[in-house]
Amino acid sequence: MADKVLMKGNEALAEAAIMAGCKHYYGYPITPQTEIAAYMARRMPKVGGVFLQAESEIAAINMVIGSAAAGKRTMTSSSSPGISLKSEGISYLAGCDLPALIVNVQRGGPGLGGIQPSQADYFQAIKGGGHGDYKLIVLAPNSVQETVDLTFKGFDLADKYRMPVMLLSDGTIGQMMEPVSLNQSKNATYDKSWAVTGTYGKRTKNIVNSLCLRPEELEEWNKARYERYNKIAKEETLYEEYLTEDAEICIVAFGIASRVSKNAVNAGRKLGIKAGMIRPITLWPFPNEVLAQTAKRVKAFISVELSMGQMIDDVKLAINCSRPVTLCSRSGGMIMSPEEILQKIIEVDGGKQ
Repeated sequence: MADKVLMKGNEALAEAAIMAGCKHYYGYPITPQTEIAAYMARRMPKVGGVFLQAESEIAAINMVIGSAAAGKRTMTSSSSPGISLKSEGISYLAGCDLPALIVNVQRGGPGLGGIQPSQADYFQAIKGGGHGDYKLIVLAPNSVQETVDLTFKGFDLADKYRMPVMLLSDGTIGQMMEPVSLNQSKNATYDKSWAVTGTYGKRTKNIVNSLCLRPEELEEWNKARYERYNKIAKEETLYEEYLTEDAEICIVAFGIASRVSKNAVNAGRKLGIKAGMIRPITLWPFPNEVLAQTAKRVKAFISVELSMGQMIDDVKLAINCSRPVTLCSRSGGMIMSPEEILQKIIEVDGGKQ
């Protein structure tokens, strides 16, 4: 395959999943992620994989549990309302300590909402859309190339830590076309001696289960899981800094909003405003430490989001409310312009321009 190929975000994600060793895909069509399922339907039979359009999102996530329990790299994808339907199964994946990649190509909400891009599933992804004490590693690409890269990384992180990983895309990144490189390093191998593959009388039985009726034992399970989460927070946090060395105003933005924000930062610099940006790539674990350190030298933060304001709470917590944090947002599927963000930068700077 050529070094660069022009691909739509959803299709690039699907091809990357196949190249990463995913041979089991279960899904259900919903805009704006349907191209992922359509691509898998064409490609999976050609690579000896399994594609199955389930009768519902609930059925699809439970099929993922089955393949993951057997030690297979498996994936499902949906858009916002469909992820809500999968939430119970996602909690079961976490409770069973099973690796899987879950893709959410976000659309506007709540309810059926619209089919335009949104970032209003942040709470659902980060705070746990299902029940119980659990976390997901949440990866937020801002380009088609990064969608490819984080798909590979998502499968590796899922296997490394035996937990579900969510790739949080949106309707714009899923539908846009950009040149991408699909050349990736060889897949890492992970011990899956825990998998339910049949004993053939040669070993003790493996049991994959999330039911624990003894409260003391369940508490120990949860404590052990959170020890793993603490390790992930220390070792796997990803972020990008842009012009933050001398910044006085720091934008925090992820996904497609970060691309618009970068243009606004550049425009602010031309006006003499020292603006910069921190882009979380892992939304969980959140880049708390870098935000806390940045708060020591900037005078204010702006949280740029395609929602009514969800990430802003985590920005405030990360900096212990030591600096003002202002929201710049659009909702309902609207994407703000660089000019709108620039006006917010000027306002926070004191409105002198």
